[in-house]
Amino acid sequence: MSMPLGKRMGAELIGTFWLVLGGCGSAVLAASFPTGIGLVGVALAFGLTVLTMAFAIGHISGCHLNPAVSVGLVVGGRFPVKDLVPYIIAQVVGAILAAAVIYFIASGKAGFEVASGMASNGYAEHSPDGYSLAAGFASEVVMTAMFILIIMGATDSRAPAGFAPIAIGLALTLIHLISIPITNTSVNPARSTGPALFVGGWALQQLWLFWVAPLIGAVIGGALYKGLAREP
Repeated sequence: MSMPLGKRMGAELIGTFWLVLGGCGSAVLAASFPTGIGLVGVALAFGLTVLTMAFAIGHISGCHLNPAVSVGLVVGGRFPVKDLVPYIIAQVVGAILAAAVIYFIASGKAGFEVASGMASNGYAEHSPDGYSLAAGFASEVVMTAMFILIIMGATDSRAPAGFAPIAIGLALTLIHLISIPITNTSVNPARSTGPALFVGGWALQQLWLFWVAPLIGAVIGGALYKGLAREP
């Protein structure tokens, strides 16, 4: 990256802010409205945040917006390990700021309850459709691994130029269509951390899974693509 680290961190903060505001915000503010957007709309909202930010800041920071993506790119040899922690810090801060904005707006409506209204990720009794810890763990690992593989493939210098944001945005949409009923879909530890801090209680107790599983998936996805793409 030719940009100074401070500018790249700023871009990651803004980009992750937009991802959480657009994705979690759509779930909190628009999913259950009488003419709400529902599961499909929320899935599309998450995909659109990545697609739009990839065009807006991809040339500045690479548009990771996700600690798991940064880890996967390190494993895949696409990102320097020295920049990993600063990127993760910027991403988590952006997610927390977005969650704060969502909380402020949502709490302006009578009857809002933070314990169930911040699009937090969960398993077992806090899974949207009652899926177990094991099912949630497996889902997060597999979905993140595939997400990293798609990101690395779409941004490979040998891939068709200019289409990476579309492929990545559609991949995130598909991931949400599959896994919202299971865990509310994380595949992104920063996205999980922001809302969990406001919900507290069960969301913080279960947050570990939404760091551990996506990071394991990121390592698998990064290593898998690196092995597949290596030319003989």
